[in-house]
Amino acid sequence: MTTAVSTPRPPLAGSAAKKKRGSGGGLGRYIVVRFLLIIPTIFILVSMVFWLMRTTGDPITAALGGRLTPDQLAERISAAGYDRPILIQYAEYLGQIFTGNFGTTISTNRPVSEVLVTYGAATLELAFYALLVAFIVGIPLGMVAAYWRDKAPDAFLRIFAILCYATPVFFAGLLFKLVFAVWLKVLPVAGRASTGAELQMQLLPGKTGFYTIDAIQTGNPAVLQDVLSHVVLPALALGLLTAGVFLRLVRTNVIGTLGTDYVDAARSRGVSEFRLVRKHAYRPALIPIITVIGLQIALLLGGAVLTETTFEWKGLGFMLSEFLQARDFVAVQGIVALLAVIVALSNFIVDIVAAIIDPRVRY
Repeated sequence: MTTAVSTPRPPLAGSAAKKKRGSGGGLGRYIVVRFLLIIPTIFILVSMVFWLMRTTGDPITAALGGRLTPDQLAERISAAGYDRPILIQYAEYLGQIFTGNFGTTISTNRPVSEVLVTYGAATLELAFYALLVAFIVGIPLGMVAAYWRDKAPDAFLRIFAILCYATPVFFAGLLFKLVFAVWLKVLPVAGRASTGAELQMQLLPGKTGFYTIDAIQTGNPAVLQDVLSHVVLPALALGLLTAGVFLRLVRTNVIGTLGTDYVDAARSRGVSEFRLVRKHAYRPALIPIITVIGLQIALLLGGAVLTETTFEWKGLGFMLSEFLQARDFVAVQGIVALLAVIVALSNFIVDIVAAIIDPRVRY
């Protein structure tokens, strides 16, 4: 009887060993680099907001120029510090932003940070539901279009995607209100909740500002149903804008994946075309979707201004339009700066998720 003798494996070469030891740290280094890039990105965005707002002059004159006498106006300007050199104002503004102080609104005399906290939750909630609509509509329909490539369903879905992307948000919102609220009377026309539901949520000791969460906390199914019914039309109007992008992107990438060698090998084994699309080509096609989510979040936040105004959804977009009409550039400056920070952080999170799913992104 012979005994097998195991021979020890030779040690890895120097470069290969370093690569193996360093492969675990690739994601860590990538996260650190991407996080450090947030700082100059936010700095540039906030600086652009400041200088663009200052091109119209000082905020006091812009907001109250026709309502106060010249002496009163000069007194307000001096008290607010807008008569100092612009570079000193810029340095002070950056220091205030760093500490979370966005100033005080001119039209309502409220801290801008209070406005951001009060109405920011509404905008984030709307953006979440709109992104959910984009996923539910765009990804499955993109797979269907790829499956029926160059046939009638594919042509119809491509036209649908173009209409979703090209239709202005406010026009889609008005159309949805006309059909579902006025003609069919199945959904509310505007607002985040009915008066009775809002009163119940306001009585909560730990309300969050996210109406879905607050409605669940009330323990009343009718309140939750009321809140969800109010979010349907705004989320559809804003979400279909992004759904068109997702549909075209998924279709293109699934078609490209169907031409790869491993899919051809699966097809040669007798795997059905439907299973190839659903199992083999689906996941690789999602990586580009994850990559562009950060850009789509910026698009959603930009579209939230028109959507919230159309549906009287009192979020940051609605308040931004109100402050623009009042020429309250301090408030506008704070809201735009916060939206810029949200976009930068969203892109950072999306980049990390993409790096986890696809290691090639790290290098």
